Amino acid sequence: MKIFLASAFSFLLLLSTEVQAQHLLNYSSTKADTISFRLTSFNNIVLKAVLNEVDSLDLMFHTAANDMTLIESVRDRLKSVNYGNPDSVKSWGGQGSSRRSSGNKLSVGNQSWEEVLIWENKHSGQETDGKIGLDFFKGRVLEINYEENFIVVHPEVPALGKDFEELPLEIQSGMRFLKGKLALGEESYENLFLIHSGYAGSLLLDDVFAQENQLDSRLEIVDEKILKDSYGNELKTLKALIPGFQLGSMAFEQVPIGFFSGAIGRQKISVMGGDLLKRFNWIFDLKEERLYVRPNANVKLAYPE
Repeated sequence: MKIFLASAFSFLLLLSTEVQAQHLLNYSSTKADTISFRLTSFNNIVLKAVLNEVDSLDLMFHTAANDMTLIESVRDRLKSVNYGNPDSVKSWGGQGSSRRSSGNKLSVGNQSWEEVLIWENKHSGQETDGKIGLDFFKGRVLEINYEENFIVVHPEVPALGKDFEELPLEIQSGMRFLKGKLALGEESYENLFLIHSGYAGSLLLDDVFAQENQLDSRLEIVDEKILKDSYGNELKTLKALIPGFQLGSMAFEQVPIGFFSGAIGRQKISVMGGDLLKRFNWIFDLKEERLYVRPNANVKLAYPE
């Protein structure tokens, strides 16, 4: 069984010991490459892609994904993908199954990969056909400019202005986490947050943290929603406002947070989503696993109701 830990907007974490397909990058090692993207109203990054030199796709760029995935609803219009038998999978909402296709070629801008493994699931970010993640850019430096909507693939870390701050990364099962501090009354609580561009909201808190700190009774609940994971399982989330949140030297007030109602232990990881990520420009050094960020003009945007 291959195990997936997936978010409502398709956060994919591969934990099996099965050998991953090798992505063979085809680019100049000395030249930066700029790729434009579209940022949706759901805070998802959308890249234009071509599969097997035949099929055009809108792919969500997902900072917490490993392999490439495509949703079931695009199956009939794809001319170049052949799927095998389904595998049993497990997501955060329950059991599911997924088919896979190997030996594919993917192109995004001037970047090209061969022998790409594709997994099929039910959901991706709104307005997208599937997703790819940071693993496609291993050994490179990736700049995500949310202010002007472009990604730059650098061979080395570019010259950084004084407004960039390095934040310590923590790597767990190949995923990248940052420490943040949440303020509740006179107390502050440190927690690890997965960098998760596939989640539309600001912060999603793990069940243990929410329960131990009694968030449902200490904070005013302003909304409830039913979310679906990548395989269609439904989960109920509660929304509240946290009085303060600090990331490095940067502090925010009245930040929307989400946490789950119901089965404790299902949501094991806290998440930092697109509504916070878009307020910064990011440089991921995927060679040395270092991270640099700076606030951009989006930091002044109001949070959605």
